[in-house]
Amino acid sequence: MKLKAVFNWSSGKDSALALYKTLKENQLEVTTLLTSINKEFQRISMHGVHVSLLEKQAESLGLHLIKMELPKEPSMEEYREIMSKTLNIIQSQGVTHSIFGDIFLEDLRKYREDQLQSIGMKAVFPLWKQNTTELINEFLDLGFKTIVTCVNETYLDKSFAGRIIDKNFIKDLPENVDPCGENGEFHTFTFDGPIFKNPIEFEIGETVKKTYPKPKSDKNEVNGEYVFWFCDLISK
Repeated sequence: MKLKAVFNWSSGKDSALALYKTLKENQLEVTTLLTSINKEFQRISMHGVHVSLLEKQAESLGLHLIKMELPKEPSMEEYREIMSKTLNIIQSQGVTHSIFGDIFLEDLRKYREDQLQSIGMKAVFPLWKQNTTELINEFLDLGFKTIVTCVNETYLDKSFAGRIIDKNFIKDLPENVDPCGENGEFHTFTFDGPIFKNPIEFEIGETVKKTYPKPKSDKNEVNGEYVFWFCDLISK
C-alpha cells in the first residue's frame, strides 16, 4: 500500500514536471493538489492565474483540489497559521508526504521541511538539484506546453509576458536568467502535456503592470519597488 501525498501545485511548469516524475515513479499516491490563492482576487499567488483555470487543470489531472485562500498581503504569521490549519486537515485524511517542485533554493527547502516536520509530515522534492537547462528541455521534449504569466522586470522586459515557452524562448533569455525561472524571474501556466486528460483552453488577455514595495532595510527605509508584468489568461 502506497503512502499518501499532497502535491503543492503552482499551475506552472516545475509543478507539472515534478508531478509527472512523481506519477511515473509510482512510489506515492498523490491524493490532492494544494494551491495558494489570493482571496480578494481569486488568483494563484504570484502566478496571477485565475482560479477558474486552476480548477480546469485539476479536473484534467483527475485530482482533488484544495484552494488555500490567503489575504491580499499576508504576514508570515498569518501565512503560517493558515498553512498549519490546512495541513492539519490534509494530514487527518491519512496524508504523510508533501511534494514540491523546488529545484535549488536551500532556504525555502529548509523552511518547508521544518514546517512539515513540526506536524510529522515529510517533504519530497522530485526536481531537487537537477540542471535547470536539462529540466526545461526535458519538459518540452515530453510534450508539455506552458505560457509565461508573470515576469519580474528586474530580469525580463514586458515582451516576455504571454510567450509560450519553446526552444526560441530559452535562447532569448539573458545569461543572468535561470531557464526555469527558479530565482523568481518568471512564472508560468501549463496547459497541456502527458499528465493532462485534455488541454486547458484559454484566451490571452491584456498585460498589466503591478508594483510591490521592496522589504525595508536595516535603517527602516523602503528600498524602492519590485515591478512585475502579468499576462491575463481568460478561461474559454
